Amino acid sequence: MRGFWGKQSQVAKIDLYMRVTLYVLPWLISLGALTPLTEEVGRDPGAVALARALLALCVAQCAVAMHTIRHSLAHYIDGAPAPWCSAAVALTLGGVSVGLVMALQATGEIGDGTVMIQILPYTLLTTAMSTFMLSTLRRLALGTVVAAALIAGALAAGGAGAGLAAGGVVIVVFVWLFALVTTRSSAWFMAVIRELDLSRDVSARLAVAEERLRFGRDMHDVMGRNLAVIALKSELAVQLARRGRPEAADQMAEVQRIAQESQREVREVVRGYRAADLPAELEGARGVLSAAGIDCLMDRGTGDELPAGVQSALGWVVREATTNVLRHGDARTCTVRLAADAGRAVLVVENDGAGEISATGTAGTPGSGLAGLRERLSAVGGTLRAGPAGDGRFRLTAEVPLVREVLR
Repeated sequence: MRGFWGKQSQVAKIDLYMRVTLYVLPWLISLGALTPLTEEVGRDPGAVALARALLALCVAQCAVAMHTIRHSLAHYIDGAPAPWCSAAVALTLGGVSVGLVMALQATGEIGDGTVMIQILPYTLLTTAMSTFMLSTLRRLALGTVVAAALIAGALAAGGAGAGLAAGGVVIVVFVWLFALVTTRSSAWFMAVIRELDLSRDVSARLAVAEERLRFGRDMHDVMGRNLAVIALKSELAVQLARRGRPEAADQMAEVQRIAQESQREVREVVRGYRAADLPAELEGARGVLSAAGIDCLMDRGTGDELPAGVQSALGWVVREATTNVLRHGDARTCTVRLAADAGRAVLVVENDGAGEISATGTAGTPGSGLAGLRERLSAVGGTLRAGPAGDGRFRLTAEVPLVREVLR
C-alpha cells in the first residue's frame, strides 16, 4: 500500500477495506453461529465434548482461513504462488468439522433441523472462503458437486431421511453461491480496481510521452533537412578550397546563412513549446484530466481577452499544475478558475485527494516544478502560492500583472 489513511489513495483504501472484510467475515459467521452449541447439546458429556471440539476446530479454521485468504488474494490479483499447503489444511479441517457435526447428530442431543440450519452451513463456509480463489469456476462447481454427494451420503448413512439428505445438498449449493459472492467476487472487484488505477497512471505517462514525441518530431523536421544541406555544402566548400576555387567562400557563406536560419527556426520551435498558449493549455488540461478519470470544472472567465504575454505565463502554470494533479495524490475532482481583477490576472487550480502533499511537491520531497514556476512568474512580476487548502485539498494560485510587459 502507499501509506496509511492520510496518504494512501482511494484504491488502497478500497483494497484495505475488502481485505479486512474477508479476514473478519469467517470469524463473524462461524463463531456467531456455533457458540450457542454448548447450551443446545444438553447435558450429555459426550455431546458437550463434541461441541467444544467443534468450537476449537472452528477457531483453527478461521485462523487458517486468514492466512489462506491473504495468499489467495496475492495469487488471484498479483499472480503470486498459490497457497496449496494452507488450502489443503483448510480442506482437511473442513472435513474433520463435518465429521464432528455428523457425530454430534448421532448423539441425538440436538434436532436434525438445528444440525442442518445452524451448524452444517457455517462449518462449510469458512472452508469455501479459504479455497474459492485458487481454481476455475468449472473446477469449483465440480468440487461442490462432489462435496454435496459426500455430505448427502454421510447423512443417509447416519440414518437421516431422504429429506435431510436433500437438505444437505441444498446447503452445499448455498455455501457455493455465498462463497462466490463474498470471496470470488471481492477478489475480482479488487483486481479490476487495481487494473483501472494502473491504467490511469499509464494514461498520464502516455500523455507526457506523446508531448515529448511531438517536440522530437518538430525538432527533426526543422533540423534534419538543414543539417543535411549544411553537411553537403561544407563538403563542397572543402573540395573547392583544396582546388583554390573562389566559389568556396560563396558556399561557406551559404552554410552560414543556413545555420543562422536553422538557429532562428529552432528558437521558434522552442518558443512555441515554452510559450504555452493559455486556451490550448486549458482545453488540453481538461482532456488529459478527463482521460485520467478526474472531473474537471473550468471557469475561464475573460481568459481569452488577456494579453498574449500574460496568457503565455499562465499557460505554463496550467501545464505544471495539471502534471502535479496527475502525478501526486489521488485526485477525483479538479477546479480551474481564471479571472482578471484590479490589473492582475489570477489563476486558481484546486484539487482533492492531496493527502499530505506539501507546498513544494510530494510529502517530504522538494518539487522542482513549482520552484521553476515561481522563477518564471517572478521574472514578470507575478507570484505563485501553493499549499494545502484543508479537507485533503491542494490549491495553487498564480497572479500576473496586466500592465507589465510579460517576456516570453
